[in-house]
Amino acid sequence: MKNLRIVFMGTPEFAVSTLKEIIKAGFNVLGVVTAPDKPSGRGRKLQESAVKQYAVAHGLHVLQPVNLKSSEFIEEIKALNPNIQVVVAFRMLPKVVWQLPDYGTFNLHASLLPQYRGAAPINWAIINGETVTGVSTFFIDEKIDTGAMILQREVEIKADESVGELHDKLMQTGAELVVETLELIQNNKVIPTKQNLELALNEAPKLTKENTRINWNVSIEQVYNFIRGLNPYPAAWTNLKNDREQVQMKIYQAEISKEIHKFSIGELLLVEKQLKVAVKDGFVILMEIQLPGKRKMLTKELLNGYYFETDAKVL
Repeated sequence: MKNLRIVFMGTPEFAVSTLKEIIKAGFNVLGVVTAPDKPSGRGRKLQESAVKQYAVAHGLHVLQPVNLKSSEFIEEIKALNPNIQVVVAFRMLPKVVWQLPDYGTFNLHASLLPQYRGAAPINWAIINGETVTGVSTFFIDEKIDTGAMILQREVEIKADESVGELHDKLMQTGAELVVETLELIQNNKVIPTKQNLELALNEAPKLTKENTRINWNVSIEQVYNFIRGLNPYPAAWTNLKNDREQVQMKIYQAEISKEIHKFSIGELLLVEKQLKVAVKDGFVILMEIQLPGKRKMLTKELLNGYYFETDAKVL
């Protein structure tokens, strides 16, 4: 049995669950690498990453390099003398870092690789209407999410599930998978397998202002999947034309009603305290939205103080 000496790398809450499970399982964590503190909020107060907050609270050694290629950071890692590195929701590592430990560096990715490589796999799986996704562990190599596979586990996507809900399921399943992976490495039972590159692959690019805008001309199911695939973050958005004003509106939750109608695509209808958008095969009922300068709120609450003109539409 190998005596594992682990350096853990991660930043957001998604990574914290994994770090917790590693420690709970009794593994030796030498140190934690996470993002530098960043100014946040109106007061621009320095905000520590979720991983740093957890690491400090549990007395773990913390490194926060600005430059992952700097000789200072590399010497700090060498001084810790890890023989395995675990990466969860962190930056792309330079070769000099990932090849350093004797037993390699492995990453947890929130998809069933090779599908949905990239920055936003959980979002794109829902946006594309998948019914199953999962988590994968793999050894890091020169490219992004292409290394030899170690373990995978499937997770069901429910028809009405938001990306926030799926995120939390994958976070816990992924944490358990990382512990299983460490146990395999510890017991010298890892049999890495190459990813199947012959498949038609769906990608998971970074979410931007451009690719999070709703296209109302696609099918009603596609609009619905798009909205729930971006809820709660960063939220799907559209332009709202109301009277002579045009503003950006975020849509967090919606329901759909399939029916035949004669309204124009994008036309807004106010019916019995419901705000509905006409699409080509029915209506998207807006349940929770946010207008500029206002908090996120249920549509029925917004309608108590906001007036929609009869010719209002979304663009």
